Amino acid sequence: MKLSKAQYDEIAQFLGHVQPTRQSLRKLKEKFPSQSQSTLLSIFSQEYQKQIKRTHAKHHTAEAIETYYQRYLNGVMKNSAAPVLLDLANEVDFAPSLMARIVLERFLQEKEQAIPSKTLINSMLRDPSQIPDGVLANQVYQCTVNDCCYGPLVDCIKHAIGHEHEVLLREMLLGKNLSFLAEDQLRAKGYDKTPDFILEVPVAVEGHIIHWIESKASFGDESSHQAYLQDQFWSYWNRFGPGLVIYWYGFIEELDCHRERGILLKDCFPTDIVTLRHSMAQR
Repeated sequence: MKLSKAQYDEIAQFLGHVQPTRQSLRKLKEKFPSQSQSTLLSIFSQEYQKQIKRTHAKHHTAEAIETYYQRYLNGVMKNSAAPVLLDLANEVDFAPSLMARIVLERFLQEKEQAIPSKTLINSMLRDPSQIPDGVLANQVYQCTVNDCCYGPLVDCIKHAIGHEHEVLLREMLLGKNLSFLAEDQLRAKGYDKTPDFILEVPVAVEGHIIHWIESKASFGDESSHQAYLQDQFWSYWNRFGPGLVIYWYGFIEELDCHRERGILLKDCFPTDIVTLRHSMAQR
């Protein structure tokens, strides 16, 4: 689903005044009933991540970390069954999974008298049963399962959705009898940065030649699209020629401004693909 910049700004402005909870997501759907739920969910997640990045530093000062840790200790001392960490995260407007990480790291630092490795922290966040304190393990678990946008559970869901759309795109290419090389095949050939699929024989889409296709299971907003252009799309263009990016959950339509330079945006698999074989048959 393509949105105008004005439509997108209206949604983003609404999200700026609500907390990132499942209740807020329901309000968002009620406020914008004509937009698809998957598009709204993707925008919801992206806007929240931008907000967290803007405020990330203030939650990681030595003073803030110590304050959160002491409030956690005092809270569980009063009632260890209460969602102390989750309530604290919501109170200070910070992602529950990231609050859990801060407190877990501080706990391990005190217990082991050393700074714990990121590998250990990540492992315990994925599986809280590894945490050597039952109360903290339960608190961390409550944070990860109630976080809409961050944490190991969300990461797994995003990875699965991304893979699902790549499989869908592969099936659509096969259905059109298009020969292609997938990303894993290209990496085996020694390429480092590669799109999801390179067409062995280029096709035309809406009058534009396409050599490669990239699948993005997200909404294409300005900041994410500019980052992808810089980190991925222009690299693909330099190496493989013009290509197509599919933002399955839509994009801001004004961003589709590089067609003449060789990067086409779509929100679905194109239906008007013209192959070399097809164009020759028409002559």
